[in-house]
Amino acid sequence: MAAYTSAHAPLATADALGDTASSASTTTTPDDDDDGLHDFASDSGFDSGSLLGDETDTLASSILNHRMENGRQYHAYRDGAYWGPNDELAKEILDFAHHMYLLTLDQKLHLAPVQNPQRILDVGTGTGIWAIDMADQYPAAEVTGTDLSPIQPEWVPPNCHFEIDDVSLNWTFPPAHFDFIHIRELFGCIPDWDFFFAQAYAHLAPGGWIEIVEHSVQPRCDDGSMGPDHFYHTWGKVVIEMGDRFGKSFTIWEESRERMERAGFVDVVEVPYKWPMNGWPKKNDKMRNIGRWNQLRLMDGVEGFMLRLLTQVGGWSVARAQLHLAQMRRELKSYRTHAYLPGTVVYGRKPLSG
Repeated sequence: MAAYTSAHAPLATADALGDTASSASTTTTPDDDDDGLHDFASDSGFDSGSLLGDETDTLASSILNHRMENGRQYHAYRDGAYWGPNDELAKEILDFAHHMYLLTLDQKLHLAPVQNPQRILDVGTGTGIWAIDMADQYPAAEVTGTDLSPIQPEWVPPNCHFEIDDVSLNWTFPPAHFDFIHIRELFGCIPDWDFFFAQAYAHLAPGGWIEIVEHSVQPRCDDGSMGPDHFYHTWGKVVIEMGDRFGKSFTIWEESRERMERAGFVDVVEVPYKWPMNGWPKKNDKMRNIGRWNQLRLMDGVEGFMLRLLTQVGGWSVARAQLHLAQMRRELKSYRTHAYLPGTVVYGRKPLSG
């Protein structure tokens, strides 16, 4: 059974992503499963005691509400802090990505040489699928997943639980608490990565490991099949620009190693990988399969990735944004362009004397 707790008291609703927010079609709706607010000993996945705050509105209500915007559902807690929706399609896309990472890492959940971990933290857990798999793989460990949205399944391994938290703020876990901290696809989510890694360092036990897995949003090509005027260049530049305006960059994949070392981590290792934009690789079955999954993930996911950023941060009309997304989908169907998204898995250790 999953347990949801809150790491923070209720916070004022964040400002909209931009001054154009009022132009978007938005409504806020309560979660239908209000009957689930029982104590931890009940069958519910929610801990009503820990969800109560010290202000007028309970944190429970702000978590269970959702914002509907341009036909997509978004989290209401810390409204606007994250650009992606949390509806069923968005959850499916997150699970696609999990499958792709397993293919990329040869069915490994991590590359860091973790041995017999007792406490594991999955930052930005999403659907919780990685945390659940880790709880199964390490049944003696306590696995905690944090996220802004309570979209994780209710029934999970007994050594796994989830907390609603904004990890861009001060962490409330005990110091030197975790043996392994895992971060994946938090690009565009963190306003200050140096502060984030400092928090991770403080809450990792001496000798513990941290691993971050991220990829670029700018497609690359090695064989000249993507000309200088190709739409993929436009796509990448727009995503980077939207992230800069949003105040949360999408370039952490190429910065992770330096930032981790700056935070004090040692034995830092960077492992590069590539995700083809579709199934264009003909001579590498593994890469071809990953490309097919990436094509599916992007075809179904580009709206969730970009619609809110384009309309509320960039000030685009919905029609202009949808035209931009349609052009991306069209390019994803072309196998003449041998493009890919580069990425990195970076892991490091906190010194024993740290």
